[in-house]
Amino acid sequence: MNKNQNICKRTLRVASVQMESSAGDKAANFIKMESFIRKAAQKSVNLIVFPECCITGYWFIRNLGAEELATLAEPIFDGESSQRLIALSKKYNITIGAGLIEAGEDGHFYNSYIVVIPNGQAHCHRKLQAFIHPLIQSGSKYTVFDTPHGFRVGVLTCYDNNINENGRIVALMGADIILAPHQTGGCRTSNPHLMGNIDPDVWKNRHRDPLAVKREFAGEKGRGWLMRWLPGRAHDNGVFLIFANGVGVDDDEIRTGNAMILDPYGRIITETGKADDAMVVADLDAALLEQATGREWIAARRPELYGLLTRSTGKERDTHELKFEE
Repeated sequence: MNKNQNICKRTLRVASVQMESSAGDKAANFIKMESFIRKAAQKSVNLIVFPECCITGYWFIRNLGAEELATLAEPIFDGESSQRLIALSKKYNITIGAGLIEAGEDGHFYNSYIVVIPNGQAHCHRKLQAFIHPLIQSGSKYTVFDTPHGFRVGVLTCYDNNINENGRIVALMGADIILAPHQTGGCRTSNPHLMGNIDPDVWKNRHRDPLAVKREFAGEKGRGWLMRWLPGRAHDNGVFLIFANGVGVDDDEIRTGNAMILDPYGRIITETGKADDAMVVADLDAALLEQATGREWIAARRPELYGLLTRSTGKERDTHELKFEE
C-alpha cells in the first residue's frame, strides 16, 4: 500500500461541545465536562473539544481583582485541573481540549488552552490576542503538534481566529485541524453590523418560547455572524476546523453556542442549533485534505512579495487597548 492510500484511509472521530460554565466553580464544570467525555467515549470519539475557559468560566473574569484572579488561576500541567484532565484522558482513552486561566511560571497570567492525549502527551496554547483582564498577558507563540491519531493539530483561541495571519501560519506549520475554542455570540456592541446583546429573558424563557431563542441564536447575533468568516478560515487554509463555544449565561451576556465542525472546503459537516448544552460528533476524512482548494492556494503563494506583513504600519495596538467583540 502506498503513502497516498494510507492518507486516504485516515479518519478521526471528533466531538465539539457547547456548554454553559459556572463562574469560578471548577468542580461543577468538571462534572458537566466528564459527562460529555463519557458520552463521547461511548461514541468512540478520539478527540473532544471544549470551549475557551470552560473550566473556570469566562466573562466574569474581567471584573476580578488581582487576588481573586490569582486564586482562580493555576499552573498548567502540574495544576489540579490539568492533572484531572490527564486522568480523564487516560480513563476514557480520549484526547481532550479544555480552557482555563493559567498562572505561568514567569509570574504572568494567561488565557490558556490545554490539550491532553491518553499516551501522556500534553500541550498548552496561550491565547495570542488576550484582552479580558489587564493582568492576563497575550501568548507569544503558535501551538501546533502531532497526535497519535495521524493528524497534526493547531490551536487558536477565540479572537486568535479573527486574525487572518494566525490561521495561515498554523496551516503553514502543517496543521490538518484547527481547534477553535470560543466564548462568543451575543456580545454587546455599539457597532450595528456586529452581533449585539441578547435579552436574558429570551434565554430564561427558552423552553416556553423556543422560537424566540432560535431566532437569536441562528440570526446575526449568533450563527449569522459566524458564517461571515468561520468557513473562510477552514477553506482558505485547507484545514478541518472544530468550533466549540459557550452557550447560555456568561455573566451579563448570553452566548449562542452553535457548536460545529467544518471540513477543509469550509462546509459544515455537522452543527447544533440547540439553545442548551450540546455535543456534535463527526468523522474527519483525511482524503479531503490532499486536494483542498486552500492547500492549492498556499502552494501558489509568492512569499517574496509579502514583506509588508512583517512590518508595522503604526496602527497596531495591543488587544487590551481595543474595543471589539469576539
